[in-house]
Amino acid sequence: MNKSTLALAVAVGVLTQQAGAAGFIEDSKASVSSRTMYYDADMREGASTPGNRQREAGEGLKFDYLSGFTQGTVGFGIDAQALVGIHLDGGKGHHPANSTFIPSDSDGSAVDEWSRLAGNVKARFSKTEAHLGGALQPNMPILIANDSRLLPQTFEGGTLTSKEIDNVTFNVGQLEHAVGRASSNSTGLAVAGGTQDSNKFRYAGADWKVTKDLMLQYYYANLEDYYKQNFLGLVHVYPIAPNQSFKTDLRYFDSSSDGKNGDAGYQFNNNNGFAKERGVVDNKTWNGTFTYTLGGSAFLLGHQRVSDDGGFVFLNQGNVVDGNGRNEGAGGASFYSFTDATVGSFIRAGENTTYGQYSYDFASLGVPGLKASIGYLNGQDIKATSGVGKDLSEHETDARVDYVIQTGALKGFGTTLRHGTYRGNTSTPDQDQTRLIFNYTYSFL
Repeated sequence: MNKSTLALAVAVGVLTQQAGAAGFIEDSKASVSSRTMYYDADMREGASTPGNRQREAGEGLKFDYLSGFTQGTVGFGIDAQALVGIHLDGGKGHHPANSTFIPSDSDGSAVDEWSRLAGNVKARFSKTEAHLGGALQPNMPILIANDSRLLPQTFEGGTLTSKEIDNVTFNVGQLEHAVGRASSNSTGLAVAGGTQDSNKFRYAGADWKVTKDLMLQYYYANLEDYYKQNFLGLVHVYPIAPNQSFKTDLRYFDSSSDGKNGDAGYQFNNNNGFAKERGVVDNKTWNGTFTYTLGGSAFLLGHQRVSDDGGFVFLNQGNVVDGNGRNEGAGGASFYSFTDATVGSFIRAGENTTYGQYSYDFASLGVPGLKASIGYLNGQDIKATSGVGKDLSEHETDARVDYVIQTGALKGFGTTLRHGTYRGNTSTPDQDQTRLIFNYTYSFL
């Protein structure tokens, strides 16, 4: 029994005696979510093999129970989550090895289904909350739980959030394991290229709402034996008129090596790009994004610069494998940048990326729930892996349409269609990717 399951079992026993307490039951929430997804990735090169053409469909089911808190100076509660993934169809020969969409069986084929159960115990004192368990889904500049496939990525550890000071939110925590979006099993933590576990990701930071229109952020993170990272952020919205605004979003990351980083098993692959020192984290990345909103239209323009000595780093367990050499679906990660696109990432050493997007909310035309966007990213000056020779480049065009039914028996049923076209001369193959997603959540508490 892992620590999160044991902690949940103990908490259930303790809280059973207080289950009738006002708040614990009355403030509880429970929901069932369904996500059906068709995923098509065409690598545009070679024969139609699993390595070059992935076409699969699956169903993800998620049950969430969030209790309220017991009465008293310190209130206690529990959160529970059950996840089930079902392989609907992949078409023979269209499931790649080490897929992060649907787990692979021992013979390399897609499994029929996979599942997992996790939970958190929690406590609240004044305006401070602590959570301990294996169903954590952080969303901070230094770590974002990935939720771009059938089931969400989750983490095991402890977190503390405090709002004791007006307009300031403090976040502190330590995470020890992760469960990938296509896995039932947890792994230690690592970065892209790392094969050895680190069981200690520590972070601390704050979001300061200076005014209703201005927020400042600072975070520090340390993945033991891999990297240390500082983040600074600024978000400002300037209201021009009731239906007009101008938003500024500035972000800066400074990442460096920690502990065994660079040794065998603890190397960072620098996103398959150049590194001044092989396997070592050494990076500074900044980006600025500006969005002008007028009615239902939003015009976004931004630029990102990755320093020359190495690529941008973030938590990524994609190379951590089990005793049979499989990653068990542990791969798949998100990071806090507008360049985390449908296909590409645009975060190799030296890369300068300019990006833009136009989006429209059709509520302005009397069709609430319908939104569409189209974006383009162009990355230049990517340093060749050897550090010499011609600089590389890449570009991507993304389109997206979302519709959520607003009334009737299917209220809340959502449909998303995404398409990305990536081209370049980097190690990332040219690719056309399409995702069709149906989402529905039913809340019964």
